[in-house]
Amino acid sequence: MNEAFEPVLLRRRGVAGSQTLAYYQQDGGYNGLQKALKMTPAEVIKVVSDSGLRGRGGAGFHTGSKWGFLPKNYEGPIYLCVNGDESEPGTFNNRILIEEDPHQLLEGIAIASYATGASVAYLYLRYEYGQCYRTLEKAIEEMYANNLLGKNILGSNFSLDVYLVRGACAYICGEETGLIESLEGKRAWPRIKPPFPAIEGAFRRPTVVNNIETLACVTHILDKGPEWFMSMGVPKDPNNPRDPGSYGPKLYCVSGHVNNPGLFELPLGITARELIEKHAGGVWKGRKVKAVVPGGISMGFLSADELDTPLDFAGPGKAGCLGLGTAAVIVIDDQTSMVDVLYNNCRFFAHESCGQCTPCREGTAWSSKILRRIRDGHGKMSDLKTLEDISNTIGIMPGTTICGLADGAAWPIKNALKKFRPEFEEYISKGQKTEMREALAAH
Repeated sequence: MNEAFEPVLLRRRGVAGSQTLAYYQQDGGYNGLQKALKMTPAEVIKVVSDSGLRGRGGAGFHTGSKWGFLPKNYEGPIYLCVNGDESEPGTFNNRILIEEDPHQLLEGIAIASYATGASVAYLYLRYEYGQCYRTLEKAIEEMYANNLLGKNILGSNFSLDVYLVRGACAYICGEETGLIESLEGKRAWPRIKPPFPAIEGAFRRPTVVNNIETLACVTHILDKGPEWFMSMGVPKDPNNPRDPGSYGPKLYCVSGHVNNPGLFELPLGITARELIEKHAGGVWKGRKVKAVVPGGISMGFLSADELDTPLDFAGPGKAGCLGLGTAAVIVIDDQTSMVDVLYNNCRFFAHESCGQCTPCREGTAWSSKILRRIRDGHGKMSDLKTLEDISNTIGIMPGTTICGLADGAAWPIKNALKKFRPEFEEYISKGQKTEMREALAAH
């Protein structure tokens, strides 16, 4: 399937000088921006829309449609917010894109800003990404010095300023309205929607929020055309009007119990099995797969019987997962306890919940406490029913929270209890027997 595939987003990874403007332009950089400036903003939006590009940050929303939600003929400022708060566990693709090829991202930012009418772009970067920050600072300085940012870019009527903003070290800042609140200097509490950011976003002005990998794709779509982008991936399902297809290249992060962890660029739709066995070198120490996280821990788990699931925007959902997410694949071997895995998941979400919504604040906290008790050998069978109740009553989908963090916290619980329930029951039974022996010994 992927024998002839040549990386595009990672083509400059590991190349000396790839972070500099001189190298980037010598290698064909900013051709896409030059093409865009000869078109109208509406034409640029159409090109991106025709490519079928969907957001790479987790939700997979159609990028051209998102840009099209902005109010027409708006006279005030429009903002672009670039989501670089890469906090989903197992995800590191944005970091590598920035550190190795910052101008690829910045060109995409310029194109997206031109298309949407944005005169200011805020690049919101995870605080821990110190090297990314320094790399982007130098790249932005180079752009200003060469009329690629500032007034009348490349002799056109288009002007743009890009500002780097360091994030607040919180998972919730990856949610677009939480990011906007943080950007404005407030606590990163997600906003109730509507109004959506396209109508009332940063500083209560129309705003587009895009992910870093998404904007890197925009660069190549303008340079190579939408047909090139649609030549990769999975076409839309003619029998499902809700499936618009999964087109283009995708960056898959692979970590966990594999021989060759890393970042791999492949067409959307590769199966979890092929990704693990062919590209990540298989499971370490000669062991077997017990479970696979398909796209960051908020997506849930694939079982060993589901490894032939395609990793596109539709595939993981058919296997009971929340979605593709960030395509951060975490492999769990058959020697690892799913009780430990789920406990770590729940502890993470309990820590990262902003606390604004009671069901999320209390649900994630209680999940963590219950899993810790089970893990310590003091669990009850009724705890599993309680965990199921929590997972079914928190999140946007049951309509109890403002943002999707609670859904991301609930899905691993749903998956683990459905697909690995005997392991949890056995763990609880062993703990109860141990408690009974200890109580008898004490008497």
